[in-house]
Amino acid sequence: MTSDLAFTVFRIGYLVLLWLTVIGAVHTLRRDIFGTVVTPRGKGRRSAVERRKQSRRGRRADSGREADTRPHSVLITGGPMVGTMLPLGSSPIVIGRSPSSTLVLEDEYASSRHARLSPSSDAWWIEDLGSRNGTFVDDERLTEPRALHPGTTVRIGQTTLELVR
Repeated sequence: MTSDLAFTVFRIGYLVLLWLTVIGAVHTLRRDIFGTVVTPRGKGRRSAVERRKQSRRGRRADSGREADTRPHSVLITGGPMVGTMLPLGSSPIVIGRSPSSTLVLEDEYASSRHARLSPSSDAWWIEDLGSRNGTFVDDERLTEPRALHPGTTVRIGQTTLELVR
């Protein structure tokens, strides 16, 4: 009797273990296939639009002063990290997959050090750092550093970004 009971418990335990393995594999496959759930255009885009409206109102109120036309943030508008916003400072921003990059992209088509955004006195400049897949500004492959203006679309791999005020 004891051996039959032990054998039955062992069989049921083995069956439970097999089902847990199958459920774990299905969970991993679903996570790999569907990825992270991201809302289209993200919350960052909405706040950028609101800031533009507020800055337009401020320009109308301050019509005597010259408005600051320099961008203040980088907004990711497409790709795995859509909606992510990075404030611009006074130092260059390295974009790539490397953890040492300032803006780390979760994009398999991006190089570890793909491109660099550099500030100058009047604009931000983008340059490709010898990436294999290239950097595209308004669907033109970047061959030399180029000035960026707010609203200009930059594509790095499957990720698109733009500068916003």
